[in-house]
Amino acid sequence: MSRFNTLLLFLVVGCALSVINATNHQRELFIALGRAQSEEHQLAQDWSELQYRQGALSKATLIERAAQDKLKMQPVTSGRTQYLVTHVASDVETGASADVVASAAASGLVGTAASSVVVTSLPNSAPLVVSGARP
Repeated sequence: MSRFNTLLLFLVVGCALSVINATNHQRELFIALGRAQSEEHQLAQDWSELQYRQGALSKATLIERAAQDKLKMQPVTSGRTQYLVTHVASDVETGASADVVASAAASGLVGTAASSVVVTSLPNSAPLVVSGARP
């Protein structure tokens, strides 16, 4: 009977060590889960903050202010916009450069059967020509 008791003692000790090992492994996994949940919460907060910042930065007033301050752009007004009708306006649609159209418009090549061209003069720059606009 002593052999049987010894065998049972080793079996109980082995089971106890197995329970201790499983408990330790479970504790390590629980700690890792807590860290992952904490990181998930932090990433969710960062994502919300980035969405808020993107929404704030994409507002039209901020974009307009940045265009005026950094790029020195000015809003188009009716006083600075001229509508011209030219024969060479169709050349813009086929690939002619805007300078050709602007110089043709300045030289007086004006007709009635051509497309409309909007010429907007910007300070310190050449005229900007947009094809296909309607007066």
